[in-house]
Amino acid sequence: MHQLRGPIVVAVLFCIGTAHRAVHAGLYYSSESIAELPSQWSGFLLDQRVLRNIAVRPTAKLSASPMRVRYERDAARLEKTGRQRPLTADEAADLGAIYIRLGESAKAVALLRAAHREHANHFRIVANLGTAWQEQGDLEQAAESLQEAVRLAPGKLQKAEQLQLKLVRARQRQPRDAQDLDDLFGLSFVGDQGTYAPGKLARSQRGKLPSDAVAQVQRVALWLPADGRLLWQLAELANAHGDVKTAAAIMDGCVTEFGMHAEELRQHRRLVRAAADELARSGGDASSQIAHEGHAGLLQARSKRPLLNKLDLASLPPITADGINPLPWAVLADTSVDRQSRPTFAKYLQELDGKQVSLSGFMQPLGEDLHSRTFMLIEYPVGCWYCETPAITGIVMAVLPSGKTATFTRGSIKITGKLTLNSTDPENFLYTISDARMSGVD
Repeated sequence: MHQLRGPIVVAVLFCIGTAHRAVHAGLYYSSESIAELPSQWSGFLLDQRVLRNIAVRPTAKLSASPMRVRYERDAARLEKTGRQRPLTADEAADLGAIYIRLGESAKAVALLRAAHREHANHFRIVANLGTAWQEQGDLEQAAESLQEAVRLAPGKLQKAEQLQLKLVRARQRQPRDAQDLDDLFGLSFVGDQGTYAPGKLARSQRGKLPSDAVAQVQRVALWLPADGRLLWQLAELANAHGDVKTAAAIMDGCVTEFGMHAEELRQHRRLVRAAADELARSGGDASSQIAHEGHAGLLQARSKRPLLNKLDLASLPPITADGINPLPWAVLADTSVDRQSRPTFAKYLQELDGKQVSLSGFMQPLGEDLHSRTFMLIEYPVGCWYCETPAITGIVMAVLPSGKTATFTRGSIKITGKLTLNSTDPENFLYTISDARMSGVD
């Protein structure tokens, strides 16, 4: 269903500047609800990018991400509360987490240190303080806080806290500019004969890989969304599970966008990229790789995306027949699609069918043409389209009026036009906004 043909050449894999590659420790914010892990690779990479881009400050050419705007609003609300009365322990932990996501680690350290003195055994305060210390580059104090966080962590989070502590302690012994693959599980992704095999893990190493390794590393990578070395770790895990396509895409990003230059990474990247390209030429997919002896087993995902965004029906604005109706992405995401590719639209969305709507998002060309009358609109920008493809419920087809064209832009835009829902043609998009007028978003 909805096969998107043609290379998406304008995608910028893991697009983020070096100034924003800060490293975070465990991070907890009550408004960040995480689904059961592991998540599907495409959904995970999308949401990890969303978290990473919160720290990207707006410029004259780049508007703030929707999530950054939301976090700035939440920070302002808690700061106002703090001026009126002392923050509770939970509120202090939340505000500290928000500061870290926004890249304001100095403010987070000051706030969380004071909160820790008042609430010495509050898990989220301690864990977030470790985050703030590591953001500041103080691995010694980060490790001290994380050790305390391991002691206080609820059972289901303890493994990830232990993994993060192990990571920090290992990096304490390394030069600051080290780019080697972290030894998180006491195994080698290189074969017994010293050779690297795409889509395989050496038999002698398979028993060392925990069954929940991907889930735990995904969780830590959500805490450290700008850590390129963790993304490399995830690429190796994808390869060990037989998914050379995902492994190649992630390694591409590590090298081209994160500027990682470890020779081992570059060697592995060349091998998995060649295997992924050969798989594409042969018409195979990830499931066909199950024939590779030595893979750890295809990943059994427990969720589509790690970030949970529940639709608040009470907050939706009333629909007008003759006006322009704001269309939240959460309403589109509430669409379900069965195994026969038949969609079920939320009642609110059905009432918008045929009416004028406005929607903010990011352009994604349909092919190589960067100047066209039609394009896709998605909620967040993606890097590698093939490994970060949004769900079909998260893509809107935009059609400009006859004779009008638009040139691709990486900044967020707003489109306004007539919404049409598609429930009968599985080869077309679920949503189309026609006669679309396009404008920038302030």
